[in-house]
Amino acid sequence: MLDTSVLVEYIVKKSPYRGIVEKLFQGSTIGKYELLINYLTLSETLYVVPRIYKAAGVSEPNEEALNYIMWLKKKTKIIGIDENIALKAGELKKKLRLSLPDCYVIATAMTLNAIPLFRKIEKEMLSIENMIRELGVTFLNELL
Repeated sequence: MLDTSVLVEYIVKKSPYRGIVEKLFQGSTIGKYELLINYLTLSETLYVVPRIYKAAGVSEPNEEALNYIMWLKKKTKIIGIDENIALKAGELKKKLRLSLPDCYVIATAMTLNAIPLFRKIEKEMLSIENMIRELGVTFLNELL
């Protein structure tokens, strides 16, 4: 279950973990991995990516972001958010105090028995690292 931070890592050419994300996408193409994202992550990605493209000087950042979303839809399985996931995400938000999109990534992964994958441990995760590790949260640098 991929977080937006992982999806963004792929479009930034000089990102430290871009190669890992590229290998994940290659592996999904040949059936080695099933890469999952939920609709909230898809929305967040569509919000974040044009800003990155604009900063990079891309002439049509919104159009390129939509192209990236269409490409992602071919490379990943999009997971709908049902009541069970929504309630789990709410409980996680109360307990962990992470962003709601991060809680949805973890809740969706829990529901599907998948691995919630984030780019790197973020500041707000440091004090709850043990708790999120118990939930299976993994980071790109650990896939090296």
